[in-house]
Amino acid sequence: MQKVIIIGSSGAGKSTFARKLRDKSGLPLYYLDLLWHRPDRTTVSNEVFDAQLKELLSRDKWIIDGNYQRTLSVRLDACDTVFLLDFPLDVCLSGVESRIGQARADMPWIETEFDPDFKQWIIEFQNTHLLQIYMLLEQYRETKTVVIFKSRQEADDYLSALY
Repeated sequence: MQKVIIIGSSGAGKSTFARKLRDKSGLPLYYLDLLWHRPDRTTVSNEVFDAQLKELLSRDKWIIDGNYQRTLSVRLDACDTVFLLDFPLDVCLSGVESRIGQARADMPWIETEFDPDFKQWIIEFQNTHLLQIYMLLEQYRETKTVVIFKSRQEADDYLSALY
C-alpha cells in the first residue's frame, strides 16, 4: 500500500479515515478539496486542478482523499489501493452537520451552514454517483486492492488491525 485513494459520499468521514491511515502508514496525505477550492470559496479551473492532480499522481507515495468523479478513473489507474466508504445516508448527513462551524484540515474555509444544494447532492449520491463508482471499481478488482466499508466501525476496526 503506497498509493491510496479514499472515496465515498461527503460526510462519510473520508478525511478522518485518511488522517488516521496517514498516521498509521506514514504516507503523505493530499486533499482534493484543497486543490479545487480557493479560500475565497471560488474554485480553480479543470485545467489547473488536473495539472495539480497529475503532479501528485507522479509521486512515489500518497494518500488522496476525495471523490471528484470526473478524475476518478485517472486516480484508479495510478493507485494500488482503494478505500470506499459506503455509509448510510443518515450517517453522511449527520457527518456534514457535525462539522459546520469547525475548522478542517481538508477545506480552506469554515462551513457556516449546510448548503441546500450540497445536501441534495449527498441525498442523490447513492442513486447516482455510488452506482457509477461500483461499476468503475469492478473494472479494477483484479489489479487493485479494493476495500469497501459499510460502517465507521468497520473502518475503525481495519485501522486498528493495521501495522
